[in-house]
Amino acid sequence: MKVTKDLVAASATPMVLGILAEGESYGYAILRRISQLSGGELDWTEGLLYPLLHRLERLGHVESSWQSVAGERKRKYYRITDRGLAELAEQRRQWDTVVGALKEIWHDRVPLTVDPLEGLA
Repeated sequence: MKVTKDLVAASATPMVLGILAEGESYGYAILRRISQLSGGELDWTEGLLYPLLHRLERLGHVESSWQSVAGERKRKYYRITDRGLAELAEQRRQWDTVVGALKEIWHDRVPLTVDPLEGLA
């Protein structure tokens, strides 16, 4: 299954803020966490993540700092701010509304799988 670009874009901010609410992290680790949380269905690229992190930083939702890990190169770590936590809470309220509405619409009405050849015989 491939998640559409529109859905990925719409969910990107709450996903990243949610991951950073778990604790500070750096880019590659955030990408791995997204893949892990989605069972590999979401395969984000650096080209999606880093512009988003920079935008969240400009908005004051995250802060960053360079940190050295023994034997490795410096990494830029991101952490959520109080402003980012407030934004995450608002995003969650909005997503709860959307998900609740979709569940009501889809409840026992729309099959999760459809045989594309069904009815063609």
